[in-house]
Amino acid sequence: MRHQPSTPHQGREAVILIPAHNEAATVGAIVRAARRLWGYPVVVIDDCSSDATVEQAQAAGAIVLSLILQLGAWGAIQTGLRYAKQFGYQMAITLDADGQHEPDSIGDLLEPIRLGQADVVIGAFPARASCARRLAWRYFRWLTGLAVEDITSGFRAYDRQAIDLLAGCTATLLDYQDVGVLLLLNRHGLRVIEVPVRMQPRTQGISRVFRSWWTVGSYMLQTTVLCLARFGYSRK
Repeated sequence: MRHQPSTPHQGREAVILIPAHNEAATVGAIVRAARRLWGYPVVVIDDCSSDATVEQAQAAGAIVLSLILQLGAWGAIQTGLRYAKQFGYQMAITLDADGQHEPDSIGDLLEPIRLGQADVVIGAFPARASCARRLAWRYFRWLTGLAVEDITSGFRAYDRQAIDLLAGCTATLLDYQDVGVLLLLNRHGLRVIEVPVRMQPRTQGISRVFRSWWTVGSYMLQTTVLCLARFGYSRK
């Protein structure tokens, strides 16, 4: 059930974090929609864009954090989570700047946290995945035992405990936001659930992970090593 946007919120309840790299064509519309619907501050973490991403985000009313080195999607997200921690936000929502994630679904992610049912909520839309991506997800579920269907979704909501954990040094070792983050959350006993959301096809650019066989191979190898090292498993 889709939760309806409410009147603008005050204080430090939540912040919306949007990592962006060369997303000038779409980031402004995403920022405007998120601010209009929810009233939360919107922070765009610019990962060394060479286009007008920063100008478009600022014009739409976002706070922009510009990285001096390109850190990738997870590095940009962690920068945003550290911002949320520093300024005392109780929840943080992450969504992509390319238009795939619909801001009007943010309430569906926040509601289980507000009700005390979860620490992390993932907006899931498995039908978007190609056959290759589904095979990768199945492989990592088998390898890790994680009960998450849409492993690579970047549309997520985190409570304060998850923000504190993922803003820390251990999470800095990660290269991707999916399996490693889920394993780390699992190790610390945080409750992760999925809620179904709609997603739109990417209108600009291509996935950073699935853009070539080289990047897919690198992703699969690094994540497999991370799993085999039992990163994120509880110590006995």
